[in-house]
Amino acid sequence: MILARGAAAHPGERAWLNAHHRAYRERLAADPVTGPLVRAAFGHGWVAGLVAPAPPDEGEPAFADELLQVRAIPLETARAELEVSLGGPLPGVLLREDLADRAADLLQWVWAETVQPYWPRRRQIIEADVVARGALLSQGGWRAALSGLHPGTRWLGDGRLQINAYDYPPREIAGAQLLFVPVTPRHGWAAWDIPHRYALIYPCAGVLAEADRVPVPETLGTLLGPARARVLVLLGTPKTTTQLVALTGQGLGSVGRHLQVLLGAGLVQRRRAGRSVLYYRTRTGHALLDAQPGPAPNPG
Repeated sequence: MILARGAAAHPGERAWLNAHHRAYRERLAADPVTGPLVRAAFGHGWVAGLVAPAPPDEGEPAFADELLQVRAIPLETARAELEVSLGGPLPGVLLREDLADRAADLLQWVWAETVQPYWPRRRQIIEADVVARGALLSQGGWRAALSGLHPGTRWLGDGRLQINAYDYPPREIAGAQLLFVPVTPRHGWAAWDIPHRYALIYPCAGVLAEADRVPVPETLGTLLGPARARVLVLLGTPKTTTQLVALTGQGLGSVGRHLQVLLGAGLVQRRRAGRSVLYYRTRTGHALLDAQPGPAPNPG
């Protein structure tokens, strides 16, 4: 979606876009069909399922299996979805039978060239968001866990979830699967395989997706050591060790040792939230951060 729109929501995304957008444009320019297909798929505020299919119902399939799912989309379904996203009839260049294969070929290229090299890091961020949402669910129920996933998304109670601000009729999905899928870009969307499976794809929490932007004051790094100082900076809001491992790139043992030192110094505290243990800054920890020269660090 970021490549198709050519726009980034934050500096981390922009660096990635600058690194890959030219090759992406060249790939589309060399193919007279895929370019119009992308423009139709990312049309008027709607994303065609052809390029954003519903995730599998369980487990973590190989990407090749997901591509097979795209290639198996019936031609009638592919054309209907593109007409909805485009907001009208398809141009003549798209009146062909290989739309699903063309979409799958492009997705395969995007994965191999622009996503796979960064996947271990992105996966850590995604896993950390899942842990954070689980903690919110155990603390405040569905309202706390689901409200604010994406602009326009909020828990209405009584088994009702508003997924966006569009004026569409409510959909009854009792008996179907409802999946929540975090992604690292700032854009979210809905996907489905009617009537069996629905998914709400939402952006990871900002601090998770933009961890590299959280500054560590140089003086604090000198005092505590850069790695330990980074852990303290990130604990402006409660986080688990799993999240801290994902955000810092440090090993579990290293993060654990930093937390023990910070706990012993009275700079952080911990509490249990369901099955998770959350760590957070104490008043003393906040005061230490506030005392550092220069701009106040991101609260995490």
